[in-house]
Amino acid sequence: MGKVVAVCISENKGTSKKNVGSVEVIEGFGLKSDAHAGNWHRQVSLLAIESIEEMKKRGLNVGSGDFGENITTKSIKLESLPIGTKLKIGDEVILKVSQIGKVCPKPCAIFYKVGYCIMPKQGIFATVLRGDRIKVDDEITIIKS
Repeated sequence: MGKVVAVCISENKGTSKKNVGSVEVIEGFGLKSDAHAGNWHRQVSLLAIESIEEMKKRGLNVGSGDFGENITTKSIKLESLPIGTKLKIGDEVILKVSQIGKVCPKPCAIFYKVGYCIMPKQGIFATVLRGDRIKVDDEITIIKS
């Protein structure tokens, strides 16, 4: 079982996100007021705090949201989850893993700020199957299909 460490949103794509602590997750859309929300396969992005901590050990001054992730997780090896895996967050929210990593066609503001981006290899993306509100410290459960 994992845990939500941060819930982050931004107004613009390609920028760091700010931890807002709690947010409404909208079915088939994503996180309310987030630039990446919409009717597509990357409605929500997730990255493990363990990945961020590894970057800190390399001397980077980074934290939750700096790599553009919506949800920073703890105690789940995200990149090992197969596409189609369902995650339950809190009491109601259900996400379905839709993509592992991503290809960045050009360096974005995050790359220029941090000097390196871990989302292409260690981040995952999901669609929202059931919405509700999520918050920091919510439990994350992998649903066995």
